[in-house]
Amino acid sequence: MSASDGVKRDAILSPLHYVRANVVSYFMLAARKPRHACATSACLHVGAGALGAMIVMVAAMLMIDASAVGVVAHLPLWLIAVFDWLTDFGTSGWFLVPIALALATIAVAASPALPVISRRVLASLAVRLGFLFSAIALPGLVVTIVKRMIGRGRPLVGGSADPFLYLPLGWNVEYASLPSGHAANAFAAAMAIGALWPRMRPLLWAYAVVIAISRVVLLAHFPSDALAGAVAGVAGAALVRAWFASRGLAFAPGEKGRIRPLPGPSLPRLKKVARQLIAP
Repeated sequence: MSASDGVKRDAILSPLHYVRANVVSYFMLAARKPRHACATSACLHVGAGALGAMIVMVAAMLMIDASAVGVVAHLPLWLIAVFDWLTDFGTSGWFLVPIALALATIAVAASPALPVISRRVLASLAVRLGFLFSAIALPGLVVTIVKRMIGRGRPLVGGSADPFLYLPLGWNVEYASLPSGHAANAFAAAMAIGALWPRMRPLLWAYAVVIAISRVVLLAHFPSDALAGAVAGVAGAALVRAWFASRGLAFAPGEKGRIRPLPGPSLPRLKKVARQLIAP
């Protein structure tokens, strides 16, 4: 092998080396020992809230689910068409794909050639993006598995509006109604993004509610399915937030056991780092 070949190989391996180092450092950061005991408190709050939601969900099964199918049948076609368009925005890919691309970009961009401050800004941004990815992906993954284990029939499966039609462990898409995956995705996203940027909460919760309603209007789910998905999304994102807060990542314990977001990199600082990355 010639000297020039060795230089070329080093030029290729060097970026791969620091990309791998960036990825390993991130996972080591997320897996470090807890600094605060807020995770236990968060689990208790989430458990109490989930128990209350389950009571409401059972009541919905008994009193609302069957009649909701009849109500939807009388809705105007234009309204159903609107919800048919809106419901696609409840898939997790709208959030996870851009976040994953942004994380990959940071892993490549955070080279040793950047100033230390700029690398810390990128690391802080990566932690927040990693939280968003985990808080949206994990509840969605759990719901995808659980709904197929429960095996609740969707509305009008077999021509019936029976809300108590089940085929447990059937792994059939027609018997994967409880909980709603779209509702879980939307509410997890609303909870996660709103946790970092509280001013966006009204818009985010409105978005999540619209997605949940769309699933009922399109007869993809019963109302109790949408409620269960909403609870799963919020609870899952809250637990991920508690995990990050207990390690001092993006969040920290606040007053009366509440979790507050830590200040993130400012927009001017991000613009400065961006200019450094694109500078020749």
